Amino acid sequence: MRADLEIIQDWIPAGSRVLDLGCGNGELLAWLRDNKRVTGYGLEIDPDNIAACVTKGVNVIEQNLDLGLGNFASNSFDVVVMTQALQAVQYPDKILEEMLRVGRQCIITFPNFGHWRCRYYLARNGRMPVSDFMPYTWYNTPNIHFCTFKDFEALCLERRVKVLDRLAVDHLHRHSLMSRMWPNLLGEIGIYRVSGPGVLEHRIAI
Repeated sequence: MRADLEIIQDWIPAGSRVLDLGCGNGELLAWLRDNKRVTGYGLEIDPDNIAACVTKGVNVIEQNLDLGLGNFASNSFDVVVMTQALQAVQYPDKILEEMLRVGRQCIITFPNFGHWRCRYYLARNGRMPVSDFMPYTWYNTPNIHFCTFKDFEALCLERRVKVLDRLAVDHLHRHSLMSRMWPNLLGEIGIYRVSGPGVLEHRIAI
């Protein structure tokens, strides 16, 4: 299983109902079903990924996240997951609100544009960074809303969203004392567990 999904699964209690937004090939949901008795659905738009989900026996719905989650009732799921897609949706604030409407808790991962390499690339070259981790140029990137950890946490504060857990990791999903001390400078990827203002916090030890 992918390293980021290995981290995420620790935050999902056994027996949960899970909605995975942009579920890819269904790897996470299939693992959770087989190892933690989790049930739920994946939303995906790519036909090849949808076919891979069906092959794995994962419940998948073809759906564009920019159209919202209006087909799901409030509090339908225990956990809503969205990995590496927040920066690619048209309205990140709206999808965050929808995730917290349909789920008690949400797990979100996204690349940190405040990482020191991005800052150095901009300062040195005066151009948008291109790297192995962010290989697209400004005109063909699917990422339309790059943000930093501080940006995301400011949005959470504005919308009264509770940050229950946060990990700042590198591109290999390793975290260290240094990345915990200076996450916005040294973290390449943020992994957040959040809840709405009316949800009691139940921290999960990892």
